[in-house]
Amino acid sequence: MPGGAGGNSASWLAELGAEVTLVARVGDDAAGAACRGELEAAGITCSFAVDPALPTCMVVILLDAHGDRTMFPDRGANKAFSVADVDLASLGLPAEPRPHLHLSGYVLFDAGSRAAGLESLRQARALGWTTSVDPQSPALIEREGVSSFLAWVSGVDLLLPNENEVAALGGLAAILGHAREVVATYGSAGARWVGADVDESAEAPVVENVDATGCGDAFNAGLLSAWLRGEDRSGALRAGVAAGSAAAARVGARPS
Repeated sequence: MPGGAGGNSASWLAELGAEVTLVARVGDDAAGAACRGELEAAGITCSFAVDPALPTCMVVILLDAHGDRTMFPDRGANKAFSVADVDLASLGLPAEPRPHLHLSGYVLFDAGSRAAGLESLRQARALGWTTSVDPQSPALIEREGVSSFLAWVSGVDLLLPNENEVAALGGLAAILGHAREVVATYGSAGARWVGADVDESAEAPVVENVDATGCGDAFNAGLLSAWLRGEDRSGALRAGVAAGSAAAARVGARPS
């Protein structure tokens, strides 16, 4: 079924009423065409580069009896996502309301696509957009090094780690030395938004964890859609928790 951190967040954002453009790279194959077709049917603008040789990314996911997952990725065309694929000014987005760039940490962890991820953050800042990054993986943080990752995301408006990623990065105080604000998720314990003179929390409802795949992507979408339409941090946290909980209660990473 369709997946991918960027596609998942884009799908949930569109479901929640946001106007979304997804910048990505896919293969020249049936999977890439299917991904584009589903996203466009959901009202998402697809700014896709098409790789002539590498296939569209595929991930095998194993679910255990508690809905937790193990992932085996073949990044395919994603690892060739390049600086030439990133031209945010050419997307023609209006200056108001101010656009926001959300970046998946997987782009930064892959040496092949890292330059494109950093370039997207640079361009967004130059255009006056707000920015956010989801670290995505404590194991990849440890592989690449905490100092390297924090340098890559230095200056982002929001860093969106889960509790394991917070621990891998050395705790909230260490992260706040690089990101302006941090929104951390804690599974069934809810979420917390911290920054200078900011400390807000939201509890999570009790749900059956059917499939944890994409819960963080859904949380990001719920939080960002609410925050970007002007809700305060407390309301945005509740919206993020609601979307993440909805994703956990069903199989698959996208809205039904």
